[in-house]
Amino acid sequence: MDQHLGLFNVTLQPRNFVTRFCPQTNSDNQPFRLNHLPIVCMKVTLFIPCFVDLMFPRVGISMVKILEQLGHTVECPEDVACCGQPAFNSGYWPEARSVAVNVLDKLKDAEVVVIASGSCGAMLKVFYGELFAGTEHSKAAAILSAKCYEFSDFLVTKLGVTDLGARFPAKVTFHDGCHGLRELGNKKPPRQLLSRVQGLELVEMADVETCCGFGGTFAAKFPMISTAMGDVKCAAPLETGAEYIVSNDSSCLMHLQGLLDRQGKKLKTIHLAEILAQCD
Repeated sequence: MDQHLGLFNVTLQPRNFVTRFCPQTNSDNQPFRLNHLPIVCMKVTLFIPCFVDLMFPRVGISMVKILEQLGHTVECPEDVACCGQPAFNSGYWPEARSVAVNVLDKLKDAEVVVIASGSCGAMLKVFYGELFAGTEHSKAAAILSAKCYEFSDFLVTKLGVTDLGARFPAKVTFHDGCHGLRELGNKKPPRQLLSRVQGLELVEMADVETCCGFGGTFAAKFPMISTAMGDVKCAAPLETGAEYIVSNDSSCLMHLQGLLDRQGKKLKTIHLAEILAQCD
């Protein structure tokens, strides 16, 4: 089933995302155990944001690899297209509901939903409650909210995992996406995970909680303001001498990487999941 958003004149096709490809055992053919915790196998449903599925598939692939190495079964429904956030943020709530109701239906039987973005995570976990308030779908929105987790929060808070055996010998700094930080309160989990990566040095940038300026449709509606905010944000990690900017949100990283490339800087961006998946 296609979902059409007339506002943006795009048709969102059901995703074609490959999820079953990673072994669930380590090199000794034993379940992958971390932090000395027993494995409680779960069926994890991934919600992969549109732009990640289309432009940054390695993020989703890394998440699948990690979750399956932890012993969980992973699924990624092909007929879940978009969370509806672009229309929601632009004030087109009826159009947003027409897309979001499909998400409620397709994810209603999920045991747990893990999301590859703080932005879409906030939409499902926080804003669906507002979007469907007073409607017949309000209860379904509340049920879905309770089982939704941003990826790093799921690992640390739900699973109690902080050490994935990853190795990434580089100096990095972390960017907090606005939705993950302000709506989900998800500041500590990604840093806890990075602190256990072998060879990685984490240095905090100044004004770490400052917005990068992307903001989805904000960047399209106000490009000059978005670019100016991004230039300010880029200056902070450059001052740290870091080799990489790490974040939970590929949208922020896409914005920052574009600005850095235009400035001719060598600083690169990378999603947290891509670092955590790099095991010897």
